[in-house]
Amino acid sequence: MLNRLVHTAGQWSARKVSTVLKRLRDNMWLVLQCAIAATVAWIVAGGLIQDHSPFFAPIAAVIALNTVGGERGSNAVRMLLGVVIGILVGELSMALTGSGYGTMVVAIAVAMMIGVTLGATRLVLAQAASGAIITLAFADGQIGMSRLTDALVGAGVALVMSQLLFPSRPAARLRRIETEALQEIVRLLNAMGRALQEDEDPSLSTVNRLSALSRPMADLSRAQENSHRSMRWSSARWASPEPLAYEDEKVDRLIILSESCLALARTTAAMGKSERRRIASVVWEMAAVLDVLAGDLGDREARQRAVALALDAAQPFSDGTADDPVTASAHLSVQMVATDIMLFAGVDEPESVAQALSGEEDQPRVTHPKTESLLPWLRRRHSGSGSRRLFRRR
Repeated sequence: MLNRLVHTAGQWSARKVSTVLKRLRDNMWLVLQCAIAATVAWIVAGGLIQDHSPFFAPIAAVIALNTVGGERGSNAVRMLLGVVIGILVGELSMALTGSGYGTMVVAIAVAMMIGVTLGATRLVLAQAASGAIITLAFADGQIGMSRLTDALVGAGVALVMSQLLFPSRPAARLRRIETEALQEIVRLLNAMGRALQEDEDPSLSTVNRLSALSRPMADLSRAQENSHRSMRWSSARWASPEPLAYEDEKVDRLIILSESCLALARTTAAMGKSERRRIASVVWEMAAVLDVLAGDLGDREARQRAVALALDAAQPFSDGTADDPVTASAHLSVQMVATDIMLFAGVDEPESVAQALSGEEDQPRVTHPKTESLLPWLRRRHSGSGSRRLFRRR
């Protein structure tokens, strides 16, 4: 008993350590950029205006950068708008009424109300209030526009770093969210398999997992929009458009795959007990296939292995010999899930997938995943019809 508890505790600790290390790895570059940008903003603002502490500049730089890659430019603009409103209101309040608690209350309220009348986002409202608070708290009754200069410097440094020097890698971000979505689909299929094996309604397990699956799917849609905006307004536009176009297609395939899995849950819910148990093993196999894909979407060999596994799992259900329409529909759903897995993995031709499932062709081959350059401005593309088509798409 003690050994089992120790083993369970060790597994739990290993999972937690792995999760923490992954979080650190995923966010280390962001933390480093924020630290560098804050320091540069402090140095620049301190050099422009003598005899003052340019605390606004590093704060503005960190706030502008501390968001997902595709939203950094717009985040910097929103932050700057809010800070400008707050500083101007704070300075005007000191000029009219001096400092004090009453002035603080009025300045915060007025700054936020101005943001509301402009239809500003929550970020702008928060920065407007923060700008007014910091202006009144640290001004010592001294009116001056150095704080506005600090904010402009901080936002400018953030824009240079996020839009020119180190733009976001939109295809890489989409791939990370695809991995999260795949992991949720794996959990959904595993729950569905358990329900089928234990003769429960698999649709109930699916409903319980839908909220978890909806989050990465919503993130994918938002990331697609932000990615194209980033390509238009940053130095990422100088890189090849092929990686983003490739991931765009894979996002669409992944959405279709999730819908196929939901259809499988609905059809299997109406099957008999014996057929449910047979389908359960296949559902678990499909979960294992997606787990292989989620392990490394940038690895062509992993994608090819997933195609082979999906094909082996679905081929026994392609003979069309089911006795009743419900079972035939479930078998068709298995084939559709396998088909969508193979198309997502990188098989270009749907016809070759159908022929492989029917045994008419050998295992189809996947294409190499497209990768983007780390620093797009190192190999600038002055022209290219593919780039123009990508920017016009959205």
